[in-house]
Amino acid sequence: MSAERIVPSTPNTALDTSSLSSQSSSLPLWDRLSTWASENKAMVYTIAGVAVVVTGAGIVYYRSDSRPDSQAAGAEADTKKRASKKERRKAKKEKDKEQAQPDTKAPEQGGQPDVKQNIPRVESDPSEDLPRIDPSTVESFSDQERKEYATKLKVAGNKAYGDKSYNEAIELYGKAILCKPDPIFYSNRAACYNALGTWDKVVEDTSAAIALDSEYVKALNRRANAYENLEKFSEALLDATASCIIDGFRNEQSVQGVERLLKKVAEAKGKAILEGKEKRLPSPTFVTNYLQSFRPRPRPEGLEETADISEDSGKGQLRAGLAAMEKKTGEGYDAASRAFDKALELRDLGEHEAFAYNMRGTFRYLRGENADALRDLDKSVELQPSLTQSYIKRASMHLELGNREGAAEDFEKAMEHKQDDPDIYYHRAQLHFILAEFADAAKDYQKSIDLDQDFIFSHIQLGVTQYKMGSIASSMATFRRTMKKFDKMPDVYNYYGELLLDQQKYSEAIEKFETAIEMEKQTKPLGMNVLPLVNKALALFQWKQDFHEAEKLLQKALIIDPECDIAVATMAQLLLQQGKVTEALKYFERAAELSRTEGEIVNALSYAEATRTQLEVQEKYPQLANRLQGMGGLPGPAGMR
Repeated sequence: MSAERIVPSTPNTALDTSSLSSQSSSLPLWDRLSTWASENKAMVYTIAGVAVVVTGAGIVYYRSDSRPDSQAAGAEADTKKRASKKERRKAKKEKDKEQAQPDTKAPEQGGQPDVKQNIPRVESDPSEDLPRIDPSTVESFSDQERKEYATKLKVAGNKAYGDKSYNEAIELYGKAILCKPDPIFYSNRAACYNALGTWDKVVEDTSAAIALDSEYVKALNRRANAYENLEKFSEALLDATASCIIDGFRNEQSVQGVERLLKKVAEAKGKAILEGKEKRLPSPTFVTNYLQSFRPRPRPEGLEETADISEDSGKGQLRAGLAAMEKKTGEGYDAASRAFDKALELRDLGEHEAFAYNMRGTFRYLRGENADALRDLDKSVELQPSLTQSYIKRASMHLELGNREGAAEDFEKAMEHKQDDPDIYYHRAQLHFILAEFADAAKDYQKSIDLDQDFIFSHIQLGVTQYKMGSIASSMATFRRTMKKFDKMPDVYNYYGELLLDQQKYSEAIEKFETAIEMEKQTKPLGMNVLPLVNKALALFQWKQDFHEAEKLLQKALIIDPECDIAVATMAQLLLQQGKVTEALKYFERAAELSRTEGEIVNALSYAEATRTQLEVQEKYPQLANRLQGMGGLPGPAGMR
């Protein structure tokens, strides 16, 4: 499907003009960011933490996963250490239980919160020998008496809590607060309300504790938990993030809590965006890459430019749509989409009806209208079972929707009708690639080449697959042969440059990107693929930390293709790495607007919300901004990983 992405549901990475919703030899941008984030949690939530990473693994959205498996072993090992869903659920239960436990520590001493103090073991109720304590009597006590009474009341409250006498504990902690307004007493009373599920009261008491001690981690965590139960996810995220910063991101449960809340906030906002989102085509870069993942074929007989067809007929509109597609511009693709819709409204398509359903289904799919697209392709194969391209496209949609079996079945049906169709093998190879079945992918790419040696992307993807398998020499040889055979095609230089960049051969990589850029300008002045510009920007940044030149290249890419989500998201990373958090936030939000599927929107919004939360933490807890200085998330080379 397109040269931008390998995982279905997320269109736009590089290293592949594939068959799945704009695929690539590597993970999509947001998946790559998420993988990096899970391994660099402390940086993700720092002022410039959601950043481009400068390491041997590279900084590009596709970079680390384009490495050979042998080079990626370390990262994969780290990923395997990540807790399973069952373990994360267990950890959340343990954390919820922890939120309900009162602090068994003494009140603050010398301004230091939570300093442990040896408390004598109390055999009897320590509150029995206390005088009556209420607002009218507490004023008569000396400071020493208030302190002693508060300690005894806290001990008694802890005992009552341990006996699950929560209302009694609430009363005892309340009296302790009258004697001495201590953050621990408020937090412990909040633990009682937590056990009773009285979330508003938990928020009230933890807020009082935090007002007295703004870095009281347990109170922040308790309030985050209460906000989450009240479905105030943004507020919960702010508290959880502040807690993680104070802890230096050392508490794995807290970090997982932030990740969970980020997802909840993003999902809630993502649903709202989807409900009001106008269904429209993605960027022309995306559409072009998707369409060119199928071998070019002559127009069906009877739809040629010279054919005598009325433009007001179904066939005339079908022909007009094909002509508009050939412009490879945003306006052309919009016109094509309208023409295919109109063709089926006018009917009278004769033998071209199945093809019309295929084309309308294609553009519906690109607009994100998957259910309607599937119905169109179902109708297409019903009318003309020999139209194998309809099976291939339907297989891609099944895979994007998580139906691996349906995808495999459609490839088998396509082969039953036309076993020598090279597109079947190319797109089935994409399925194998996504599933990390690289040996099978390589076989299918080679079969596609054997059937048709003139399709450049089969060669490119074979080289990428060899690279993933660790056969670096074979991969480089494949690319050199491909450049010799397709020396006037910019795509091969762009993708070869990506592999060179992955090997940190910066000068050679930039040379290839510049060649691709010049060829794009010459061959497609109105529909230039901006990926080489984005790649060159990333290469300059990775090699020389040249923010200025990288930004200029990304701005140029966005002038040519304002809706290229790769360029938008990369710009967001670049700005964030420079500490331009407010500007970065705007680009992350723009990336969410441009996202095509719910998964993409949620991923983009997760980074937007992480960035927004950083700004809120700075504003609400200014003292934490300084603490971030030592976490490696600062702007500039010194803070990069």
